[in-house]
Amino acid sequence: MAQSSPPVAPPPPNQEIRGVWLTNVGSGVLFTPWGIERAFKQLTQLQFNTLYPVVWNRGHTFYPSDLAHQTTGRSQNPTLSLTHPGEDVLGKMVKLGQRDHIRVIPWFEYGFLAPKNSELVKRHPTWLTYGQKDRQTLSQFHSQNGWDTLRAHLKAQMTPQNLWLNPFHPKVQQFLLNLIVEVVSRYDVDGIQLDDHFGLPVELGYDPFTIGLYQQEHQGQRPPDDPRNPEWMRWRANKITQFMGQISEAVKASDPTAIISISPNSQGFAYQSYLQDWSTWVERGWVDELVLQVYRQDLGRFQSELSKPAIQKARQRIPVAIGILTGLVGQPVPIDQIQEQIERVRDHGFNGVSFFYWESLWGYIAPESPRDRRRVFQSLFVPPHT
Repeated sequence: MAQSSPPVAPPPPNQEIRGVWLTNVGSGVLFTPWGIERAFKQLTQLQFNTLYPVVWNRGHTFYPSDLAHQTTGRSQNPTLSLTHPGEDVLGKMVKLGQRDHIRVIPWFEYGFLAPKNSELVKRHPTWLTYGQKDRQTLSQFHSQNGWDTLRAHLKAQMTPQNLWLNPFHPKVQQFLLNLIVEVVSRYDVDGIQLDDHFGLPVELGYDPFTIGLYQQEHQGQRPPDDPRNPEWMRWRANKITQFMGQISEAVKASDPTAIISISPNSQGFAYQSYLQDWSTWVERGWVDELVLQVYRQDLGRFQSELSKPAIQKARQRIPVAIGILTGLVGQPVPIDQIQEQIERVRDHGFNGVSFFYWESLWGYIAPESPRDRRRVFQSLFVPPHT
């Protein structure tokens, strides 16, 4: 396991994090020939300094990956291959970031999520974990009927489009770890980011592998039927924490200067719902930057999140920024609300902000005109910055 490292010194006051997440969902910027250059130009003009571009989503990488090709049969997202034939989009973003003094921190958005119809799931069904209600049935499918019957059951019974890879399975861990190291070792990135999907819904963990692992460590006893049993929750959360330590160790071995950034939900929700004990990761020195997701419409609830003990404790060790929602398809966010939340973050003395997501900053889903929204950001993000 990785050893604890000393706290990362906070940046000087003028190094405010001004970031944005760039994803492929509800956004065409990655899939147009001119989209990336245009994005960097606008971000530079408006004094942004950090980009979190997706590199792992829906069972695909967004860079040409030998590991992904070996594991899924595709080296990267197929649409990206069509719109940018022969081009390494992540490599282009890294070069543009260096030119424009914008940090590029690749974002492993899907974490342990995998679409039920993906090649990743089809080829590796034993990498999945699931809940108590599916334990007995799916265990039989694993041992007797094979993938075709398992797939049919998943399609019929498990309504969510996404399933969960088992974070306790060594092959799953090795795959995700190798993806991260592949990015850090191949590209001159500023770091990597994991988010709220680097965890596991508390209801899951009743697959044969996890049950067997638990029994090995508990004198043959099976996991409790109650997924919220405190000891059972702690056991699973600790396993995820141990894996986070391995990631930290591997990233720093590949590039000691690489930033390990995380963007979770609040600590209480993250642990109780997704077994993600990120405050322990921070305490052990495995995290260099925290961008807390605070996607709240109500200003009072937004401010209350900023004062919670876990985030205040993290601020004593590392730079902490706040993730602000700028809109979703069907859920536009007024620019006045965004401006007010930025001001509250600054009033509380945090190290900056990041916005979810690029397309909603001043794109077609915004309630105001792109020009009006850019004008507000221009007034908020005045130079100089570093």
